[in-house]
Amino acid sequence: MKVLIVGGGGREHALAWKLSQSPRLTGLFATPGSAAIAEVAQCVPLEGIGGLEAMADFAEKEGIGLTVVGPEAPLVEGIADLFASRGLPVFGPTAAAARLEGSKVFSKAFMERHGIPTAAHKAFDALEPALEYVKALDGPCVVKASGLAAGKGVILCEDADQAEAALRRIMETRAFGDAGAEVVVEEWLRGEEASFFAICDGKDFIAMPAAQDHKPVGDLDRGPNTGGMGAYCPTPLVTPEMEAMVIEQVVRPTLAGMAAEGHPYSGVLYVGLMIDNGAAKVLEYNCRFGDPECQPLMMMLESDLLDVLEAAAQGRIAECRPNWRGGAAACIVMASEGYPGQYEKGRPIAGIEAADAMENCRVFHAGTERPGTGEKGDLNKSGGWAGDGVWTTNGGRVLGVTAWGHDLGAALKTGYQAVENISWPGAHYRKDIGLKGLKRMDDGRPKVNVGIVLGSVSDMDVAKKATAVLDALGVGYELAVASAHRTPERTRRFVAACAEAGAEVFIAIAGMAAALPGVVAAETQAPVIGVPVKSGAFEGLDALLSIVQMPPGIPVATVAVGGGANAALLAAQMLGLKYPGVAAAVTEYRLAQALKVEDAHREAGLSTLI
Repeated sequence: MKVLIVGGGGREHALAWKLSQSPRLTGLFATPGSAAIAEVAQCVPLEGIGGLEAMADFAEKEGIGLTVVGPEAPLVEGIADLFASRGLPVFGPTAAAARLEGSKVFSKAFMERHGIPTAAHKAFDALEPALEYVKALDGPCVVKASGLAAGKGVILCEDADQAEAALRRIMETRAFGDAGAEVVVEEWLRGEEASFFAICDGKDFIAMPAAQDHKPVGDLDRGPNTGGMGAYCPTPLVTPEMEAMVIEQVVRPTLAGMAAEGHPYSGVLYVGLMIDNGAAKVLEYNCRFGDPECQPLMMMLESDLLDVLEAAAQGRIAECRPNWRGGAAACIVMASEGYPGQYEKGRPIAGIEAADAMENCRVFHAGTERPGTGEKGDLNKSGGWAGDGVWTTNGGRVLGVTAWGHDLGAALKTGYQAVENISWPGAHYRKDIGLKGLKRMDDGRPKVNVGIVLGSVSDMDVAKKATAVLDALGVGYELAVASAHRTPERTRRFVAACAEAGAEVFIAIAGMAAALPGVVAAETQAPVIGVPVKSGAFEGLDALLSIVQMPPGIPVATVAVGGGANAALLAAQMLGLKYPGVAAAVTEYRLAQALKVEDAHREAGLSTLI
């Protein structure tokens, strides 16, 4: 069978890569395609010479057995309707069905009509009533451009002033063009986001592994929204129970509602969810594979993608039982300097080949170019856009470095190792992709991870510094007062009890002679961290010297005087070698500390060179 892919971004590169593996494939084409897609498909520049009609003409002339539409714009424009009218098989919803993504005003009203859980909201087609509404709300809200805005038309607003600025940006200055002719103002839902995918044929569907996208440009979800800075799947946020709930409360009512209104939904139904306290609400619908979620999904799929998409297009998706790899896959997006704002193109990229050569890793191209020896844009001998020159940047989101692993931690490790191989001037990427998933993984960690023993109640202020860090990291602990000299048996019992409860690291806080860390170390083979405290005229130096001079065979790590916080962080780092969730929490903690430094630098108005 011959297949035509519509699109030329990272999502379409992933689809082309997977479809090219089908034994049933006799020809693979893409429009407009890209230099990277040209390595597995023949690219034809149809978009600029007649649009949808030219694509249909090509499909008819070439005998295309299935056209797979990647981006949302041609679906909203009606490419599926055109192809169907000419008897050409196509994977994707009709224009009427694609309104679920093309118009947030429509989708919100649809969810109301069919009892699908979503945020409270109100729609506006004029600026002044919208301004009055957010002023009356006088609190957090979300302002959304109703039309297509490449994933950037959603603005989170903490107060009425921010909401007014967002409304003026969307409706007055038209930052997102005609997409801002209407807006939706809705309540700011709290929780964690997840992406749920169903392949539909109008009445039946199959679910795909749920993913988690990372929309904001900066680490720890800071900065403006983008088209997506990374994703992974499956996400532990969507448990089997949650999946069943989403299917019954969202997917089935959506398909039934669209069919009842005369617009059966066929194609990918992408449901953006906000999950909190065991309940899910719909943030938005998309009518296509997510980008970058598609990339890890394709890495996870073992079955022939062509079989799945063809079954959906032919109305027999219920016959499909696709196989998925175990483990997990993650995609880390590398972006141009300035993205999601203005950015330069044409910067040379190094290291793609080295990353692509890594086991269980694939680099998908979202915005690259590779000119040949001829004029820029010339077709090469195979009919594609690839050349023999150096890869250069040609977009905001440039690469989606995607890796598979036996678990999420392994996938992220491979992915970030691959990212380190790739460079170009101004490249940036998030360093926290998948950390939320790692923190949710069931890694068999006991409830008690750290035992903390104090020589005196007067040392409690130092202990509180330690427990505050452990609380922030989600690390369990037990705390007790036991003197090395007065109650050595009590110390022994506490260490034994903590070990039985699962503790694998101990913190001993003491002053003056500071024998307590040594007593604890003598009672356990687990690591012990000593924290000297100020007590007496020596300001804690006596305790510090005492702890660092433990006798041979009684090792104790030592932090600064009063360093309860660092002792806790060191304990967590030790635990992180065994437990991915703790390692993820430590990474988040350290990123937050680094961001504080950057914020202080910026607020002080210091050098702009870094």
